[in-house]
Order: sequence, then C-alpha cells, then structure tokens
Amino acid sequence: MKRRRIRDQARIQRSLSIIPSLFTIGNIFCGYYSIISTLRGNWDYAAVLIGVGYILDGLDGRIARLTKTTSEFGVQLDSIADVITFGVAPGMLAFSWGFGAIQGIEGSVAKHVFQLGSVASFAFVVCGALRLARFNLQSADTASKRYFVGLPIPGGAGMIAAIVHYFKTPTLLIGSALLWALLLLLVAFLMISTVRYSSFKEFDVRKAKPSLALFVTAMLIALVLFYSEEVLLLMAKIYVSSGLIGKLLHTVRRFLPGVA
Repeated sequence: MKRRRIRDQARIQRSLSIIPSLFTIGNIFCGYYSIISTLRGNWDYAAVLIGVGYILDGLDGRIARLTKTTSEFGVQLDSIADVITFGVAPGMLAFSWGFGAIQGIEGSVAKHVFQLGSVASFAFVVCGALRLARFNLQSADTASKRYFVGLPIPGGAGMIAAIVHYFKTPTLLIGSALLWALLLLLVAFLMISTVRYSSFKEFDVRKAKPSLALFVTAMLIALVLFYSEEVLLLMAKIYVSSGLIGKLLHTVRRFLPGVA
C-alpha cells in the first residue's frame, strides 16, 4: 500500500510538472504570432500578444512554485520563450512600427534616422538576451530577490508594446522616429545596467487583507479592460522610471549624508 501511494504521488507530480511548461509554450506562441502580426502590419494586435505573453510568463513561474515542480528544464525553456516574446517580437515590432514609414522618405536625414532605428532595434534584442543570460547566472544566488539588477526584459518589452498599443498609428515623421530610436536605446541600456527594479517576488498575497487584494485586482482588471491604452502605458512608464528615480535618490543620499 505504501509503495502504491508513493507511485501515485510520483505520477501526480509528473502530471503537475507539465502545467507550467504549457504556460511557457503559450508564451512562445504569443511571441511567434506577434511576429506574424508585425509582418502583416497589424501592430496593435502584435502589441496585445506581447502583453498576453507577459501574463503567461508571470503565471508559469508562480504555478511551478505553488505545485513545487520547478526544474532546470523549465528555467531554460522559460528563457527561450522570453527571448522570443520579449526580445525578437518587440524588436521587430519597434522597427516596423517606428521606422517602416520613413524608409520611403528621400533625403540623408531620413536615411540616417532609419539606420539608427535599425541599430536601436537590434540593440534592444541583444541587450535583452544579455539581460536574460545574466539573470540565469544570478538565479542561484541566495541573496535577497526583492530586486532585479537591470530592467527585466518583460518590462522593456512591455514599454514598447504599451506605446504601440496607445498610439496605434506608426510614426510618420522623422523627428518622431528619432525620439523612438533614442527611447529604444535607453530601454536597451537599462536592461544591461545595474539599476535595481522591484521584482515583487517577496510579495505575499496571503499576508494582505483578502478583501482589499480582491478589490484592487478587480479594479485593475476593469481599468485595463475599459482604458487599456492609458492604463497600460501609465503602468509601463511608472515601472521603467521607478528604477531611475530610485537610482537618483540613492545617489543624492550618498553625496548628501544629511538628506533623510
């Protein structure tokens, strides 16, 4: 009887281990179809798929920890999914949406901005891959997991997707394309920087009041459903800028010891 119980538990554990990988595969599908949508010129749909992939990416890890089915295979598969959904897909979206229209504009300025956009889009993909590689090396660290070192690649992809989802119409002016290229370079730099960003991994919903947590979640879902463009862009801007603000405050306190 005891051996049978052990075999049943092992079988159940193996079955549960598939569930997080299914969410990861769903994340890969979102990245793949986001690329297809970008090639078809459906930029808003491509941005939405990156957002769905963001949700699935957050769920697979949490489900693996809740079911106690974390594995090295799942970690590696998750990294591959992140490169596709949060690296290649937003990189192609950023290039097509931000610089595709100015490619037909004559003049040296437009040509140089287009070339800068190509470099900036590629820099985003490369820095995202470097960020994931560094994260994998640091994942075994026993230090506090309250912070990420550098902007997480889903955060950078979310910034791109939120902007495209908000404006929808691609950039048509050289000046706007130049600003877009500079923003891409800034996000790429933040991903390989040492700026700290909150991970929210140590946030325990069980410690919060259930009624308050449910209310906040319900309100957030309602706001995203009815005002997705404004709310998602605001959330992305707050998170990306939070690391810079924290770094600035830390620098001020270090040079001005009297500042509280």
